[in-house]
Amino acid sequence: MYHPTSRVLTVLELLQSRPSITGPELATRLEMDVRTVRRYITHLQDVGIPIEANIGRYGGYRLRPGFKLPPLIFTEDEATSIMIGLLASSWLEIKQPSTSIEGALAKVSRVLPLKAKIRLEAMMASLVLLPHHQQKRPDASLLIELSCAIQASQRIEIVYNAQRKESTQRKVEPYGMVGWKGNWYLVGYCCLRLEYRIFRLDRIQQVEVLSETFRKDEGFDYEQFVKDRYQSPGMLVEVEFQTDLATLQQHMTSQYGTLTPTPTGVLFQEDFDDMEAMARYLMAINLPFVVHYPPELRTALQRIGEKMIQFATAQPPQSSNQ
Repeated sequence: MYHPTSRVLTVLELLQSRPSITGPELATRLEMDVRTVRRYITHLQDVGIPIEANIGRYGGYRLRPGFKLPPLIFTEDEATSIMIGLLASSWLEIKQPSTSIEGALAKVSRVLPLKAKIRLEAMMASLVLLPHHQQKRPDASLLIELSCAIQASQRIEIVYNAQRKESTQRKVEPYGMVGWKGNWYLVGYCCLRLEYRIFRLDRIQQVEVLSETFRKDEGFDYEQFVKDRYQSPGMLVEVEFQTDLATLQQHMTSQYGTLTPTPTGVLFQEDFDDMEAMARYLMAINLPFVVHYPPELRTALQRIGEKMIQFATAQPPQSSNQ
């Protein structure tokens, strides 16, 4: 006896194997009446399968020409990579609904071989990846919208808050997006400034994709443009965190610098040109550390400490009685 789900899948299989098949033929093959066939066809159409139908007593059905259902077959290593990517989605600092991530994890987990399933369940139970700067996380919908505009070479109009908090309306020809040391950037040609510019995604307030298209300069490398702007020789920073590598990796990744385990902790090394910003970043990690180099970083930390003491000891103003 057929299960209803099996019959629906059989309908789909028959449609893939033949250019066209009539309702009565499907009914005969599946031992059902034509009305039930129509109901199953409707189920498939409702989930997005493009089935075309010719109306009539002996009408036929076919899949839209060119449509194929590719089989999703993953090796154990590929399935593991997908699961790790889903688990690490928060680490990428992209705003996505937790329900969509959990749903995808559940679906992939259900079809894993037993060995891989046990291994990944163990990892899920013991692995926590916390985002670094939640306030800077871009929405997944923004990334998708910008990616589509980039792919189609369509101009966009944005409302952008510059560093001095000035809000401007810009028309931009988008070339690509780059993630760099905790921030996400859009690179494009700014029609207002008449030059290539970099826009931080967390400062984009509004986006409208325009119908206008543009011709890209094939010689422009947006990735190198970002590297040239932000990758400066700087000054070597060497800080030893007094914790283990696994704990430190919950707060920072190797994209921020080199992490090397030592007998007394983990050595963090990076070239950086702004010691004030580095000092604030290290304090935000909230783990004990010792500065090996440079002395300018020690000075920056001392200045922050003095400001904290000043704020902590400041007295509220006394209101005078009239």
